[in-house]
Amino acid sequence: MKMNYSINKIPMLKKKLILLAICGCSFAVNAQDKAATKIQSIDYSAYKADKVVMDKKIDSLLSVMTLTEKLGQLNLPSSGDITTGQSKSSDVAKKIEEGKIGGLFNIKSVEKIKEVQRIAVEKSRLKIPLIFGMDVIHGYETTFPIPLGLSTSWDMPMIEKTAKMAAMEASADGINWTFSPMVDISRDPRWGRVSEGSGEDAYLGGEIAKAMVRGYQQDDLRRNNTILACVKHFALYGASEAGRDYNTVDMSRIRMYNEYLPPYKAAIDAGVGSVMASFNEIDGIPATGNKWLLTDLLRDQWNFDGFVVTDYTGINEMIEHGMGDLQTVSALALNAGIDMDMVGEGFVSTLEKSLSEGKVSIEYIDAAVRRILEAKFQLGLFEDPYRYCDEERANTEVFTKENRSFAREVAAQSMVLLKNDKNILPIKKTGTIAVVGPLAYTKENMAGTWSVATSQDKSISVLEGIKSAVGNSAKILYAKGSNLSYDKDFEERGTAFGKEIPRDGRSDEEMRKEALQIASKADVIIAAIGESSEMSGESSSRVDISIPKAQRDLLQALVKTGKPVVLVLFNGRPLVLTEEDKTVPAILDVWFGGSETGDAIADVLFGDVNPSAKITATFPRSVGQIPIFYNHKNTGRPLGNKEGKFVKFRSNYIDERNEPLYPFGYGLSYTTFNYDNLKLSTDKLSEKDSLEISVDVKNSGDYDGKEVVQLYIRDLVGSVTRPVKELKGFQKIFLKKGETKTVTFKLTTEDLKFYNSSLDHVYELGDFEVFVGTNSEENLKSKFELVK
Repeated sequence: MKMNYSINKIPMLKKKLILLAICGCSFAVNAQDKAATKIQSIDYSAYKADKVVMDKKIDSLLSVMTLTEKLGQLNLPSSGDITTGQSKSSDVAKKIEEGKIGGLFNIKSVEKIKEVQRIAVEKSRLKIPLIFGMDVIHGYETTFPIPLGLSTSWDMPMIEKTAKMAAMEASADGINWTFSPMVDISRDPRWGRVSEGSGEDAYLGGEIAKAMVRGYQQDDLRRNNTILACVKHFALYGASEAGRDYNTVDMSRIRMYNEYLPPYKAAIDAGVGSVMASFNEIDGIPATGNKWLLTDLLRDQWNFDGFVVTDYTGINEMIEHGMGDLQTVSALALNAGIDMDMVGEGFVSTLEKSLSEGKVSIEYIDAAVRRILEAKFQLGLFEDPYRYCDEERANTEVFTKENRSFAREVAAQSMVLLKNDKNILPIKKTGTIAVVGPLAYTKENMAGTWSVATSQDKSISVLEGIKSAVGNSAKILYAKGSNLSYDKDFEERGTAFGKEIPRDGRSDEEMRKEALQIASKADVIIAAIGESSEMSGESSSRVDISIPKAQRDLLQALVKTGKPVVLVLFNGRPLVLTEEDKTVPAILDVWFGGSETGDAIADVLFGDVNPSAKITATFPRSVGQIPIFYNHKNTGRPLGNKEGKFVKFRSNYIDERNEPLYPFGYGLSYTTFNYDNLKLSTDKLSEKDSLEISVDVKNSGDYDGKEVVQLYIRDLVGSVTRPVKELKGFQKIFLKKGETKTVTFKLTTEDLKFYNSSLDHVYELGDFEVFVGTNSEENLKSKFELVK
């Protein structure tokens, strides 16, 4: 019987495993030979996802594995020196043949993967297939917007489809495991990896996490066009102090449960097959060695039954945390609940000794091996180890015209219109258009950070996209205008990994003069400036999150010409744009839109696509406001006004306004939307009933368009302090100009639950406010009471 088991539905087995030759931890030579004969006689083609059959086969494997082979399954090195044609002489290949490796990552292409897999299933003693992983973060070769940009679409079906398409392309090229989705909540845009997440809100982050997991894994991991997902970084990584990567995290349990853990839990509930531990510490213990996190919470409370992998050298890095030597921290990690060691090789080099000294148990080792083997079974690798090695798929399903067309659509749907004075946008495809800026003609930077599989030279730059859009109907002039930064060293740090922007040898004055000359001939100026792709991402924290000064100086010089200026803003994080908001007529935030960025930008600039995205992370007015986020707690002395006026002895600054530059959920359109007639089905919600909330939304402008209708609540009185506002629902709707739709939401007591001081998930009777509107600050308001 053929059964479809999702990996999360396979319970963790806690059986008495066969323990052989604990002393010395290996089999005698003659026992190994007999065992090898036994395993070789197994017909792997008969393996199915039936749990009973799977358990029997894994028990069989465990009964004959040496300790070396068991620890090998827990070892995940990078592909290292393996290249096509060199696998036989490769050190990694030798270890595979000896059963010392369970999987590889950073290896790409069917040809290479098939060659390496052949070593595992034809030359190793037990013929256990490898699992192959890669950072497929926002697309494979067809690249979508960076995750932060993708989240601003608020379009869950579209987001799910991006993950599904990424899985199709990656699996066609031999990959069957991705280290995604990254669901870390972050309220500090100085942290570079904010670009990889979905912003500051736990509810929205959870919805996106579920969509991504569904997209990658679908309903059957044994299909060769799905891949195993890995939710990361567990947990709290986005709350690192001072926004500095890898830094300490310290917070209360109640804050963890209410504000940071929900997206991870959503991914677990959606059936994610694996979890990656984070670098930071939690309660003074690094996550990689934190038993409360990885066992008590993840497995015992949340019932996660997949496997847990470290981040890159996560075990080894606990040494610098002050947790002991490599043997000590490796034992700590295994006992905490880590199953697979990425790169560090602490497990394969120390656990045998720890076992002999009684510091770890064979039961823990076997449990970890079992989880890895279960994942391989669920992927169908025992049934067919080459199921992801179809050359025809690799040649016909990667970076296709259809995929690129969808990527272009997604990029356009992820661009946020931050400002549009006097309706400068959309512009016409006529006259003379000046395209200026160091990011206007650098296709290598269009895909953004963590685009490891992208062919950068195939991306479309802003200049190319605009030229293609206008054809012969308009004249396009171009000048670089400035380098990325006055600081050469900083520029080099922000253009790594093959994404260099060749530094112009001319003086700053010469470059700016050339830009102003072409600007003087133009009807409109497109200024493509901001961050380069590697100015955000891992190990790209910044203390100054404004546009680099060289580009700010260029932008202000362009504004002073008096010509209409449109700022096409590239960024991997919320930036401080207070000066730009005051002086630049139009600002379009394009993030890093992926391989089709240039065409997608042109689609929005010329009005072929009406922007509809809304920011998912608050933009501060000043770096000094950080952390700043919409769902903060109130103080006993709240601000008291929203006009930015200073009031003594209230919670405000003396040198800056309190409110953000752009609030969570904010984003403009070429059309306008009016909200009216907010209605609640009742003003008293009973515990067993539901509350319907409706609002009329009218497209009152001159363009058809999409609007993200957002629902927030406030729990007015609680046993613990509650946020001033919490997102509880959203709908993205399409309205033709002049059209009105009634949008309806439903609330139940489940939506009103929170974790109290005892960490019980409860709702409490009392008064609530409800808000519906176009962003977290502009909304209609009503009230209801939760009663028995």
